[in-house]
Amino acid sequence: MALVAVWGRDLPGILVGVLAVILAGAVLAAVHHAEVVAHRVGEPFGSLVLAVAVTVIEVALIVTLILSGGPETAALARDTVFAAVMITCNGILGLSLLVTAKRQGLAVFNAEGTGAALATVATLATLSLVLPTFTTSEPGPEFSSGQLAFAAIASLALYASFVVTQTVRHRDFFLPVLQGPAPDDEHAEPPTARAALVSLGQLLVALVAVVGLAKLLSPAIESGVAAVGFPASFVGVVIALLVLLPETLAAVRAAERGLVQTSLNLALGSAMASIGLTIPVIALASVWIDGPLVLGLEPTQTVLLALTVVVGVLTVVPGRATRLQGITHLVLLAAFLFLAVSP
Repeated sequence: MALVAVWGRDLPGILVGVLAVILAGAVLAAVHHAEVVAHRVGEPFGSLVLAVAVTVIEVALIVTLILSGGPETAALARDTVFAAVMITCNGILGLSLLVTAKRQGLAVFNAEGTGAALATVATLATLSLVLPTFTTSEPGPEFSSGQLAFAAIASLALYASFVVTQTVRHRDFFLPVLQGPAPDDEHAEPPTARAALVSLGQLLVALVAVVGLAKLLSPAIESGVAAVGFPASFVGVVIALLVLLPETLAAVRAAERGLVQTSLNLALGSAMASIGLTIPVIALASVWIDGPLVLGLEPTQTVLLALTVVVGVLTVVPGRATRLQGITHLVLLAAFLFLAVSP
């Protein structure tokens, strides 16, 4: 209701503060309803529902901003997707490992499923964000129309294949590995189908509110970023952090209950969905986009992505992790945020 009431209006300072409080409430509501749905459908479907729901709305926001923003939004899709990958693969993953290792001494998970997810994320990121920097059909870090179409089809094929693997053929690779007694909610009766459907609808409403309020607050964020002297591109990072808050809180809460595999499913699934769904939609929308569409990463971003993949592989292969791995990923996130502020 608040989103509808203020949409398209100038926001005074007091109203910005009120909307920030409502945004926090929408994030908490999204996490609650996501957990209700997850309890009904079980893993890995629960984490898949939240990851896809957030990404679909995020993609709609990106496309809307690109179509209405003009030439200055040429790199918006790249910056948003890259920020989402760094936040999920380093922030959410590292925080989940750290919380679980602190609670249990060691975070234990399925290396098969997590490794497959990381390999898919790395392939998607390389095909969609790294290759445009090195292709020669178009000047600058851009794809030609044919190359963009290939990247879109490849992204959809990889994402669809992963979803089938995760939910049908090898579902056991993505189920939590319990190190102690099952969490209390594991013994609780799952909600009824009607209650789960109601929560699913409320989850979508909450996510629309999160993304919409983040967009409304973006002018205030831009003013704040400019006031402290940060680059304008940092606004996209702030908005990505806000949009990914529901997944972050859901992942941390799962880690606190000892379900680190659920947290990793959320982290890597969100990164995968962010690329696998955004690139095809951007490819389709490029018909109506005037001007260049910059997808290739800059050298600093490429180095951070490569380091994230290497560290991620070393973290995932053993199937267990200590606090050190969690801290390492969080340091990589800190490096990304620092270099976004001071490129």
